[in-house]
Amino acid sequence: QVQLVESGGGLVQAGGSLRLSCAVSGRTSSSLNMGWFRQAPGKEREFVAASNWSGARKDYQDSVNGRFTISRDNSKDTVYLQMNSLNPADAAVYYCAAALRTYRNSDNARPNEYTYWGQGTQVTVSS
Repeated sequence: QVQLVESGGGLVQAGGSLRLSCAVSGRTSSSLNMGWFRQAPGKEREFVAASNWSGARKDYQDSVNGRFTISRDNSKDTVYLQMNSLNPADAAVYYCAAALRTYRNSDNARPNEYTYWGQGTQVTVSS
């Protein structure tokens, strides 16, 4: 059974940065395509970023492209989300997700395309 544990969330001022981590256990991360999603209160869960198993292919939601970077270190079974230039609209619970499917950009934004989910980590951005 794959387990995902996020960390690195917290409170940051607008314009600041945070790096989220997602530790993978139960399966080597190099066999998984990974994604980050977020959910703000009263809103649906939305796609943030995705990476194929090697990190060579990446995909981003338009609103975070150029500010956020997804990366992975498969030797540590860990996936990261570096978030820069944060603004209050980025505040949400951030979730790490893992997919066993073939990596396809058309599927990255769909939560039901991911098999495993972490418990989430809260990101709060003060204005």
